[in-house]
Amino acid sequence: MKKQYTAIDRLITRITGWLAGMMVLALFIWGARILWRYHRYEQTDDAQVEEYVNPVISRAGGFITDVRFDENQPVHRGDTLLLIDSREYMIQQVQTEASIAKAQAQLQVLESNARTLQKAAGAAEAQTSAGQAKVWKQELEYARYQKLYTEEAATGQQIENVKATLDVYKSEYRTALENYDAANAKVEDIVAEKAVVHAEIVRLKALLERHKLDVSYTAILAPYDGRIGKRTVEPGQMINAGEVLAYIVDNETDKWVVANYKETQVAHMHIGDTVRIVADAYPDHVFHGRVISLSPATGSSFSLLPPDNATGNYVKIVQRIPVRIRIEGDRRETELLKSGMNANVYVRKGQNHE
Repeated sequence: MKKQYTAIDRLITRITGWLAGMMVLALFIWGARILWRYHRYEQTDDAQVEEYVNPVISRAGGFITDVRFDENQPVHRGDTLLLIDSREYMIQQVQTEASIAKAQAQLQVLESNARTLQKAAGAAEAQTSAGQAKVWKQELEYARYQKLYTEEAATGQQIENVKATLDVYKSEYRTALENYDAANAKVEDIVAEKAVVHAEIVRLKALLERHKLDVSYTAILAPYDGRIGKRTVEPGQMINAGEVLAYIVDNETDKWVVANYKETQVAHMHIGDTVRIVADAYPDHVFHGRVISLSPATGSSFSLLPPDNATGNYVKIVQRIPVRIRIEGDRRETELLKSGMNANVYVRKGQNHE
């Protein structure tokens, strides 16, 4: 019985020794991998996946008549997301179109009046020519009678009659000149009024384009291919211009990772370095990327209240430098990553960029 216990103890001791050796070997291999990874890579787990997430904003106010999207729905550029009641905007557009038609009719009336006044001015000019001819002829007649009166071949009454007729013709000539000047002035007034109406038509056409824009704003379209996020609107809801209606994730741009490396880790990082990315959601899948930029300042420098080390309570803290990394690969592969996901990032040291 004693020999049997000795054999069992020997077997247990052997098994325990093998297990301990295997554990030591596993720990050695694990530690060697960790040391090798720290030696070969600059790594951080302070990294998040980023995408362009933009708000869908209404540029017109009114009641929503139709909502054509659901939460998390993929959409394409130009798809109608929702409709706003456009009747008020259509009425404004029709009113402006009517104002333009009225101004154009007024312009035609002014052009007709201008043609009539130009004819009147032409008639007045003809009258001035006739009056001038009468004055010239009567002046010659008056000169002849003056000679005859000097030679006592004409009476004083005759020369007075000729002088009176000359004065009448001169008065008529001055009247004709004034009528001609007045007709020209009226034509100039019409030209000025036409310029005012032309300017009003330009203003109304600009206003019409604005109303057409307002009508187009009542149909809110997807600005690009993407995915809709949270939906917060329903038909019949009153919204205002500038109100955020939903959020859309842009599928037309690349995704990227912002990795916040310690300042002691970025000395040998360069734009173009290749990167390995492991998302917490997919620990067995390795994504690949490339460094596209390093922040010009630490993250704390961009904060609302940046630290001021000159206040006397200085404590040295290792700062973080945001590094932007573009995710490379097939679209179907990168679709696995969502904005805000946490990731581990590995940048290999000593990469050659020649």
